[in-house]
Amino acid sequence: MNLLSGLEKFGLDQMDTDHLFEEEKSDTPARKAPEPVPKKEPVHSETEFLLDKSIRCPVCDNVFRTRMVKTGRVKRMEPDFDLRPRFQYIDTNKYDVSSCPQCGYTAMNRYFTHLSTGQVKMIEEGVCHKFKGQKQPKEEPMEPYSYEKAIERYKLALYNTLVKKGKNSEKAYECLKISWLYRGWIEELSKAKKKDEKTLAECRKEEATYYEQAYEGFLKAIASENFPMCGMEESTVNLLMANIAYKLGKVDIASRFISMILTSQAASRVAKDRAMLLKEEIIAKLHGKG
Repeated sequence: MNLLSGLEKFGLDQMDTDHLFEEEKSDTPARKAPEPVPKKEPVHSETEFLLDKSIRCPVCDNVFRTRMVKTGRVKRMEPDFDLRPRFQYIDTNKYDVSSCPQCGYTAMNRYFTHLSTGQVKMIEEGVCHKFKGQKQPKEEPMEPYSYEKAIERYKLALYNTLVKKGKNSEKAYECLKISWLYRGWIEELSKAKKKDEKTLAECRKEEATYYEQAYEGFLKAIASENFPMCGMEESTVNLLMANIAYKLGKVDIASRFISMILTSQAASRVAKDRAMLLKEEIIAKLHGKG
């Protein structure tokens, strides 16, 4: 049976349909399938993970916008040895401070609204009366903070903490955060094709200075304050201090904090595992293997 029978009335010639799907022979070479085009990784900007939030200053009652991180958008990565948090495409440490552009009151976000009446008065006298206000434009473009600006904001926070006679733990945590920001800045500068050696040297010096201050501050806080401290349980603070002490070459003190973690019934398995890794690193170094 011819599959095309009946088409003669249209004046078409009859065609052989016995081999309907036989491959056509061609003198021209078969065309190659196009090579798959590799997908380009999307280029992410820090701005994608930021939002502006309006908050009220507890000192002067001014409502202003502060830059926050969209916590649901960021992807957490493995932290540094001293628990410095790391996220993909953004350094969240840059956005953990709120600063009133009108009166100068500045604090880390966790402390911003926690002021006693006496502290408000101290800040009014010690900060607000001296502060040169900055006008905040109604429509400020959503630009990420540079490390330089973020550090400036943290220094303002530390200044306010000193004026309001804040706890040693708060001052120590601010120093630690500033040190971490200098570390982030160093990492950023190190990636540049043309390295700014002068700025790198200054950043390394400042990182070490604030790191030492954080260590001293937390030692005093541990001796005089109750836990939790800066939102951290005792085992977390001990792990932090063990790593900071080791980094500063204070092996005996680092070992003491490690021992406290390993013998603690309240310490988490993660904290104990990290403490054990640090202990092994110290032992290896003492035996000349590190």
